[in-house]
Amino acid sequence: MQQFDDATRTELEAAAFRRLLQHLDDNKDVQNIDLMILADFCRNCLSKWLVSAADARGEALDYEAAREYVYGMPYSEWKEKYQTPATPEQLEAFDARQAQKKARSQDQEA
Repeated sequence: MQQFDDATRTELEAAAFRRLLQHLDDNKDVQNIDLMILADFCRNCLSKWLVSAADARGEALDYEAAREYVYGMPYSEWKEKYQTPATPEQLEAFDARQAQKKARSQDQEA
């Protein structure tokens, strides 16, 4: 990627991000908790990162507007249509992931 100028690199990154959003939209059965367990981010994280990026540029972006962009519809609608309750196994795996992160963080501080 270093061979590209800043504008080209930004365009490629933006295209990859849009493709990620399309992939998530095509795979609505993948729940946010599954993403958090495996990759430590979810659709809501992407929304927060968009808000943060806008803020860093001095632009205002409402969190709910960012979520609507990421989810492709209002979050409340997506949640009603596609979100399922977390299973006990998912919650256990999520808690284990969080414990691993905490342990790593403590190891790095020591």
